[in-house]
Amino acid sequence: MAGETEVVEVLRAAGCVFAEDEARLLAEAAAETGADLGDLVGRRVSGTPLEYLLGWAEFRGLRVAVAPGVFVPRQRSAFLVETAAGLARDRDRHSVVVDLCCGSGALGLALATTMAAERTPMTLAAADIDPVAVDCARRNLTPLGAPVYQGDLFEPLPEELRGCIDILLANTPYVPSGMIARMPPEARDHEPRTALDGGPDGLDVFRRVAEGARSWLSPGGHLLIESSEAQAPVAVEVLAEHGLAGRIAESEEHYATVVIGTRPAR
Repeated sequence: MAGETEVVEVLRAAGCVFAEDEARLLAEAAAETGADLGDLVGRRVSGTPLEYLLGWAEFRGLRVAVAPGVFVPRQRSAFLVETAAGLARDRDRHSVVVDLCCGSGALGLALATTMAAERTPMTLAAADIDPVAVDCARRNLTPLGAPVYQGDLFEPLPEELRGCIDILLANTPYVPSGMIARMPPEARDHEPRTALDGGPDGLDVFRRVAEGARSWLSPGGHLLIESSEAQAPVAVEVLAEHGLAGRIAESEEHYATVVIGTRPAR
């Protein structure tokens, strides 16, 4: 392939909205890794997510390592991180944070980076059921000294964390099963179904998290999940069923909805 100009033309013809930016990033990736630029462009045109070809995704100003088969962090999830950061600041003490269903570990990484910049102490751990995601999360979180456990939801967490988690991030899948077919092909055909499909109403995995969360949260601790605007009231009801006080936070800037469940302080 001749160069970036030709790449731009090929990407634009394939419908890439940000063809110039993608061409630059693919050219840089080819130069850095020795990969064939034509091959990268061909795979991009065929629908492979750009982040898989680059080996990283940008999230809150960070380069988060990702790999094929791992959920690509969405920009709207920055609101979940911002909300968690606000709760950590309000505690005004050391916080224990767990990133459950962590995928690449992007949420935990971003929150830890934010808190470190503000000199707010926190301890981070993460977990995911998918071994590919766990390997990816370890690449991102091991430099922070954060352990990443493999297993189903709370099952792999060390028992000493029970009753001690101040902030529990759980970006559970919340796309209703019937809507998966309508998702963009990049997500539908390349990302793991387990990271997307939330069951008939999109809240199946969340319900399991809510059921177990109270015993793992510290008194006054918070569970945070992302949902659609329509799902949020149902999620608050589910939290109440399991002894957590729920509330909804929304961001027009990020087009995001976060549901927060808080364990009573006493």
